[in-house]
Amino acid sequence: MKKAIVFVDANNWYHNVKKYYNPSKVDIIKIAEFIIKLKGYSLAELRWYVSVPSIEDGKRMYFQHLSFLDRLKNRGIRVITRKLQRLSGKEIFKRKRELLDSLHLCKICKPIVDSQFLEIADIKKKEKGVDVAIVVDMINKCLITGECEVCILISGDADFVPALELIKNRGKEVLSSAVPLGYSSELREKFPYLILSPDTLKRCFRDYESKKRAGD
Repeated sequence: MKKAIVFVDANNWYHNVKKYYNPSKVDIIKIAEFIIKLKGYSLAELRWYVSVPSIEDGKRMYFQHLSFLDRLKNRGIRVITRKLQRLSGKEIFKRKRELLDSLHLCKICKPIVDSQFLEIADIKKKEKGVDVAIVVDMINKCLITGECEVCILISGDADFVPALELIKNRGKEVLSSAVPLGYSSELREKFPYLILSPDTLKRCFRDYESKKRAGD
């Protein structure tokens, strides 16, 4: 069987999975094993790429996140982290303006929403280097060290298209996988893909087997 490495864009995974379930309920090892078994590969490594919040964002959230990453490491997952950076004032204003424009508000509503919008937390942070780390490692593992015969990317982000094209054009197999919502059509058009349905996610819950035995 061909050796496959699974590269997980954890931030993308989290934000898309939470449209269906609490992401903490889904066991990423079960997800990887499901893909590997379905496609007939052998799992060489599972790699988890994620941005880590600052302790300034709250000690409880910070230490909970570190504890979660430690549990992944203890289960044999290779965890690669990058810091979650704060946006500058200029970047915040740009994000705010782009999001406001996308709402297509009327002339009466727009000034009201605009005046209350600056405190929205989601536009004040950005990832730093996660995508770059994934791309570098995919190319290194697949094309330089030869550790990986099949590159499996768990992400719906189209930003990975150029890297996957390079790997594919060099004769390596590639596969992307993600949940239906947030899955780039470009990824699905250009490469083999596997959609992870809500039912598949549920069957990969950490406590699925115990609930199944209990008749839930």
